[in-house]
Amino acid sequence: MSVNRRTLPLSQLRAFEAAARHCSFKRAAEELAVTPAAVSHQVRELEALLGVALFERRVRQVAPTPAAMQLLPVLQRGFDAFGEALEALREQGDGGSVTLSCTPAFASQWLLPRLADFHARCPDTDLRIHASEAPLDLSRSASLAIRYGMGPYPELEAEVLAEDAFALVASPQLALAGYEDLKTVRHIVFDWHCSSLGLPSWQHWCQAAGLAPADLGASLSFSDESHAIQAAIAAQGVALLSLTLVKAELERGVLQVPFGPRLPGLRYQLVRHRRFAGHAALEQVAAWLREEFARDFGGGSAAILDRPAHH
Repeated sequence: MSVNRRTLPLSQLRAFEAAARHCSFKRAAEELAVTPAAVSHQVRELEALLGVALFERRVRQVAPTPAAMQLLPVLQRGFDAFGEALEALREQGDGGSVTLSCTPAFASQWLLPRLADFHARCPDTDLRIHASEAPLDLSRSASLAIRYGMGPYPELEAEVLAEDAFALVASPQLALAGYEDLKTVRHIVFDWHCSSLGLPSWQHWCQAAGLAPADLGASLSFSDESHAIQAAIAAQGVALLSLTLVKAELERGVLQVPFGPRLPGLRYQLVRHRRFAGHAALEQVAAWLREEFARDFGGGSAAILDRPAHH
């Protein structure tokens, strides 16, 4: 019997792929929720159809033959393509759901205070926040990500939302008047989860200010950026922070930029996978994010930095 799309033995091919991948009928049976005998039977049916042996049967194990290794990658590519197409259709059916991935600091400082506005604007959109330092795989669901970096992001569409900047920020309670006051307070540091980004450090800031690290006071260290921000608000020391993340605190006056240079940061970029282009709910979220960043950066981070400090 010739094999064509109408006569494809799909159940036998599925059993063979699992068995060849695991090199085991037993493990294939566990994956497919059938018995090892059923897997063995389906493989034998496929061997009879093709007229070639696909496995060498050994004691308590099976080994794929060269013919099997020729067939296996073709099937895996096909099954992967089926899965991606079906997942894309499933996401279209769940058209009101979007996942937004970002760092925990961005979620707590920038995103969460704005969510009430988003829900008022887009009441029918189910927005799921994925707050993690580990990037989300954007190919598997209708997802957007706010990535902090310069890119590029292979296989993804990216648009720049804003250019970031860093400066020394402090609580007005510290009443800092000049560089000479820095020795009297702690300087706050926190761990960058991706040190290869080359983000500004206290050493960079001191160089730009014409100071030496010895001109700073003792340090106070945190493993999380959000905790460093809260420590600065609580007047526990001075911090070198993203002006984007502390924009609201600067506007409320709970933090200020008393003096010192501004250092360039990286870019906030809106990233998505190409296969979700045109997804209605995703486009709504993307449009809202663009508007919020445009509102924030109408005056720019420089405008915040140039605002005089009030003691």
